[in-house]
Amino acid sequence: MKQTAKLVRMHTEHHICPYGLRSKNLLQRKGFEVEDHKLRSRQETDEFKQEHDVKTTPQTFIDGQRVGGYDDLRDFFGMDKAGQTGTTYTPVLSIFAVALLMAIATVYASSPTIFTASNLISTIELFVAFSMTILAIQKLQDLYSFSNSFITYDLIAMRYLRYAYVYPFAEAFAGIGMLAGLSGYIVGPVSLFIGIVGAVSVFKAVYIDKRELKCACVGGDSNVPLGFVSLTENLFMIAAGVWMIANQMG
Repeated sequence: MKQTAKLVRMHTEHHICPYGLRSKNLLQRKGFEVEDHKLRSRQETDEFKQEHDVKTTPQTFIDGQRVGGYDDLRDFFGMDKAGQTGTTYTPVLSIFAVALLMAIATVYASSPTIFTASNLISTIELFVAFSMTILAIQKLQDLYSFSNSFITYDLIAMRYLRYAYVYPFAEAFAGIGMLAGLSGYIVGPVSLFIGIVGAVSVFKAVYIDKRELKCACVGGDSNVPLGFVSLTENLFMIAAGVWMIANQMG
């Protein structure tokens, strides 16, 4: 026989509490029969909170004892706190992984025999171009937030704040220019310049000054630590710039 848990959560015409749904799902996954009590109005919610002297909903009751909200419920089951905490490389690694899969898929669509020298080169070029473009999108979503983080370590942006606003557009231009096959003499220098400045800035901040900073590579609100993975973005741009100029010359 399943154990029963009582869940009280806010579910009105205009608002469905996501943590209420998460609590219900967690209880069901743990084998509980859920008595789902929905609070249909703000007034009903306020009355419930006042009655039980709690500040938030949802609230879970097991064996007549109040467990608490969603975080309390996870703690009750011996689970870690939900969501990402602290610094993590997950956002930038996810972008690199998806960009690589996009590059492989694009090359495969035109030539299923992907493991040829020319196709491997094309895959690498597309991977770098997709990576730069996606990373630029992350920054462009909130330029103010990005710039606030970027100016704390970029050597040019520290002196000329407007460079922080130009940088994401330059990165997008380099990535899209590669995809469009624009002249290496036009795109290459842009990619090379921002890549070199970025690499020197990151290297100085992390390895010389020993500063612990968050990287603005995936936007200003990220928890990606400034370090080797962050440096990789700039190394990609340097390599892409050299490659485009060399191809144009050659």
